[in-house]
Amino acid sequence: MSTRRSDTRPPATGPDEKEVLVGFLDYLRTAVAAKAEGVPEPEARTPGVPSGTNLLGLVKHLTYVERCWLLGEEVTDWEATFRPVPDDTVETVLAAYRETTAAANKAIASWDDLTEPGD
Repeated sequence: MSTRRSDTRPPATGPDEKEVLVGFLDYLRTAVAAKAEGVPEPEARTPGVPSGTNLLGLVKHLTYVERCWLLGEEVTDWEATFRPVPDDTVETVLAAYRETTAAANKAIASWDDLTEPGD
């Protein structure tokens, strides 16, 4: 019997652009987090591609992407965002990702015009 989870379908579009934006972002965020949940530490740190990128580093990088593009935080070393530090765990990286995405959703909700740059 397979224990693989299947991905959910993309959300239906909503009545306004903000709802559609957050709906698709949350859909993608949930899919990314689901890939990392429950993965043992050695496997989460094992590179999956020749560049050396691993699952933990990918989620950490996406956290910084959201912080930069949606929350206006400066990132000075993008390469470093792909590398988990020894104290990072799947749980702490996922918690930081979820905290950041919640803050990003709150920021999006406060925006009056989606054609304007974020913070």
